[in-house]
Amino acid sequence: MRACGRGAGGEARGRGAGGGRSRVALAALTVLAGCAAGCTVQPADGDGSGGPPVRIELPGGTPSASRAPDGDGRGSPGAGDDRPGTAPARQPPRVLWSPGDSGRDVRELQARLRQAAWLFHGPTGTYDGPTEEAVKGFQGKRGLPRTGRTDTVTWQRLLGMTREPGRWELYLMGGQPADAPDARCRTGRVLCISKSSRTLRWMVDGRTVSTMPVRFGSEYTPTREGVFRIYWKSRHHVSTLYDSPMPYAMFFSGGQAVHFSADFAARGYAGSSHGCVNVRDEAAIARLYAQVRDGDKVVVHW
Repeated sequence: MRACGRGAGGEARGRGAGGGRSRVALAALTVLAGCAAGCTVQPADGDGSGGPPVRIELPGGTPSASRAPDGDGRGSPGAGDDRPGTAPARQPPRVLWSPGDSGRDVRELQARLRQAAWLFHGPTGTYDGPTEEAVKGFQGKRGLPRTGRTDTVTWQRLLGMTREPGRWELYLMGGQPADAPDARCRTGRVLCISKSSRTLRWMVDGRTVSTMPVRFGSEYTPTREGVFRIYWKSRHHVSTLYDSPMPYAMFFSGGQAVHFSADFAARGYAGSSHGCVNVRDEAAIARLYAQVRDGDKVVVHW
């Protein structure tokens, strides 16, 4: 019976020892597997106590979140990529006006170039050769590309150096729209002259035959207003008072006449007359002179 008991006990101890060896072997395999994954075994301290038996180190090639590839899996740079990328190409400034353009905005450009002393004629409302050269000069002086085209950068620089041009700066050499005819101009043959729009309409029976810009006297020598008649025409007239040419003169009130003015043609509204109605377009007034008769009505109004 004791033999039977010892046998049973021995068998139990044998199983216990074998189980212990199995657990040790399993632990060793676990450590080895961990080392294969990048672990290092840390020896115990000299007194036999010490830190944890293993220290985990992540492999150096493990990707971080900031270097994760795009969702397409092909490794192309994405929003989270911290690799240096190519800067986007800088877009050239937008061109606002260029040679051949026309309109009110071109007039303002020309008026501002005149203020900055880069343009000396006009404004004409047409982006012509002198305007292109003025823009090039303005751009070059300020270190901008000398394109001759007005882009947003050039325009902003010009705006910062100039003021809003007035109406007669915009129409320095004429070209402004004419006012509606005065009621007194709607019948007969009439030179209908508006001081508000600085224009002359040649009208016959309510129909406008032609229009042209005109210039008046200064505040010291104003052009008279009212209804008059042409009483004398003089093709090659010279003023006896001012000793100045007055070609195509059509007198309507004392010494005041409608006539061609070379000064108006050269300086525009930067000057004024001595009371006469100046016309700057010689060809236009030559045609008008040929049509107007003595006795035709003249209306000067606001």
